[in-house]
Amino acid sequence: MYALNPKILREYDIRGTFGKSLTLEDASALGHRFAEMMRGQGFENVCVGRDGRLSSPALAQALINGLIEGGVNVKDIGVGPTPMVYFGVKHLKTDAGIMVTGSHNPPEDNGFKMTLYTRPFFGSDIQGLSKLKGDAAAIPGILETINIEAVYTERLLKDYRPGKKPLKLAIDPGNGAAGHIIELLMQSGKLNGKVFAVNTAIDGNFPAHHPDPTVPENLKELTALIKEQGCDLGIAFDGDADRIGVIDGLGRILWGDQLMILWSRDVLKRHPGATIIADVKASQLLFDDITAHGGNALMAKTGHSLIKSKIAETKAMLAGEMSGHIFFADIYYGFDDALYAAIRLLNILHDSDQSLAEIFDQIPKRVNTPEIRIECDDEQKFAVVEKVRDQLTKNNISLNDVDGVRVSSSDGWWLLRASNTQAILVARCESDSEAGLLRLQEQLGSYLKPFGLAI
Repeated sequence: MYALNPKILREYDIRGTFGKSLTLEDASALGHRFAEMMRGQGFENVCVGRDGRLSSPALAQALINGLIEGGVNVKDIGVGPTPMVYFGVKHLKTDAGIMVTGSHNPPEDNGFKMTLYTRPFFGSDIQGLSKLKGDAAAIPGILETINIEAVYTERLLKDYRPGKKPLKLAIDPGNGAAGHIIELLMQSGKLNGKVFAVNTAIDGNFPAHHPDPTVPENLKELTALIKEQGCDLGIAFDGDADRIGVIDGLGRILWGDQLMILWSRDVLKRHPGATIIADVKASQLLFDDITAHGGNALMAKTGHSLIKSKIAETKAMLAGEMSGHIFFADIYYGFDDALYAAIRLLNILHDSDQSLAEIFDQIPKRVNTPEIRIECDDEQKFAVVEKVRDQLTKNNISLNDVDGVRVSSSDGWWLLRASNTQAILVARCESDSEAGLLRLQEQLGSYLKPFGLAI
């Protein structure tokens, strides 16, 4: 029985460094065991896709071989964004989906994101795979290669409203898996305005910059393009296009919780009282704004799989994370699709008399940090948060522990949580004033100091 490396079995997906912690043997074993899990639940068809990383073709082939040998039928949709696999599960009516992707991790990393037709596949589901034998089936499955790029692009455009105002749009997918879909959207002739795109060629070397739109350094080329072409806004995507980044016409970054204010107001116009979810890293201003516009604001754990489960549980119409995972469930499917989120943002701007920069100026502001990433060993990160929680409780400081610790005071709030995908602690602070923000950072720092950690 081949032993899967326990270090690659994460909360939301399987992820490791190719050739080191993640091998072709792991991919094949995953295929065998996922197939065994599917057969045990009466499932027989799985949709498989991959991103443009250099290791993805080999990993996808090993995975597919394992799935077929394990007795399930594979519909291989080739290279594309992760949300195209989620869409493929719906469109092709398969029982499950697996995406080979390293998401926003370094180029040498890779992994697998999995979903079942009715729900995400994560946590104990992933851990359970390591307990299966993964024996070959008596009758192997059948492989079918299908190109669904055109129908996925058509579905994205189905909810696009050209509106009355043309836009000048800059786009940068960072040589990630969204590149060809963006080209198809541009070639459709249905976008109202001019589109200027860079780095659409899918290239696993990521020659322009790393494809993570939450890092300002990675948005410099997009910002320059906006300025050069006089664009109204710029949109960036991560390596597998399930996360979005946005810059206004003045070169200012709109973070996930600020964008959620725009999308939530739009959804609430058509669905008064709707439940809208944001993760624990989001600004208090977002939760307050949802409530002020008649919505039911709900704070949830960070993590795309956890959010999708919460959407199903609460029948929420919209959900979003600071990291740029956005989930529309009003007239879409409820999975995180950054390309679809971009379409919904364009709709708002096409119908508005104001530019994105003008809308941004009117959004309430507080003084806050971006997402702070503190390196911390995978073996220690959860223990650190647990010990900080214990110390806060010992000091009689009230906290929200829905995900890590979120501590509120008269100055505002600070958050500390362990990442489920990287060897880091994630922190954030927010206040009404610079002085208050400094005090919050100092308080957070005082709880990190005993562990030799600092902001």
